[in-house]
Amino acid sequence: MSFFGNKRLIIVLVGLVLLISVVGYTSRERVNLTWPEMFFKDTFSVVQGLFYRPAQAVSGFFREIEDAYSVYEENKALKAGLDQYARLTAELHDLKAENERLRKELDAKNRLKSSYSLLFAEVVARNPDTWNNVITIDLGLKSGIKKDMAVITAKGMIGRVQSVANFSATVELLTSYERRDHISADIQATYIVDGKTVHEPVSGVIEEYDPQERLLVMRKIPWGKKIEPKQQVITSGRGGVVPRNLPIGYIVRVVPDDYGLTQTAYIQPSADFSQLSEVMVVERDFTISPNGELIPKQAAGQVQPPATGGKAATPNSTGTSSATTGGGGQ
Repeated sequence: MSFFGNKRLIIVLVGLVLLISVVGYTSRERVNLTWPEMFFKDTFSVVQGLFYRPAQAVSGFFREIEDAYSVYEENKALKAGLDQYARLTAELHDLKAENERLRKELDAKNRLKSSYSLLFAEVVARNPDTWNNVITIDLGLKSGIKKDMAVITAKGMIGRVQSVANFSATVELLTSYERRDHISADIQATYIVDGKTVHEPVSGVIEEYDPQERLLVMRKIPWGKKIEPKQQVITSGRGGVVPRNLPIGYIVRVVPDDYGLTQTAYIQPSADFSQLSEVMVVERDFTISPNGELIPKQAAGQVQPPATGGKAATPNSTGTSSATTGGGGQ
């Protein structure tokens, strides 16, 4: 037993010596490899190549899928960002436009508040079939709206209240093709006499709207009055329904009528009838009695004397009233 045990020990020692010799020999710098090294190296290279290429292909396939998914998610996020940017841009433009409209309406209210009371309303309906005729606002009898009240924007008059419900009202526009009520108006004419500028209102009646030229037509202007383009036209208040001094538009041109007795003026409206979102209803400072007389509103504690002679008291822009006879214009 000791012999075989010693024999095994001798074999192990010889093996270790050979292994150390081989390691020492192969670890030194050499120009060429031995044939066993080349054999084993080539064998392992072939085997490694057989497994490495498919593994790289599979790994590359899954990596490309992952990259494609990442690109898809990034593209989706960018599209969502662009959609949100477009929405925010549209909202910003809408808010800017609304802010500009409200500023103009506030400015108009400040200009007119000394003469009239204004009720702000929003346009809630506008039928494409009657686009130039009527609009519907969100104020009615419960808010103090009455028939024939004037309706304006920050730029000028657009029409009058045609009919009223409890919580809404229909406004007939100045551009209505079917409008039968005339509006009494004044042209703010300016003359130079002896080097001095003279302002003289020239009266007339706005009777219709020309849809081809998109201009209001003002007739019954006295012959001989010098009317020039760009002169402003305002309501006169002589009709007893529409208050005075509400801007209507500007003169474009003046022509003689068919008989050469009066003049006819074509007026560019001040208001933009294509963009009506917020409007103002002019609250009149007078009431209409059952017999058709105009009675100015009085402060609390004041007594209104009865009207005589079939004449109605027409309020002017300073709050006072003057007696006028009834007329067909507004």
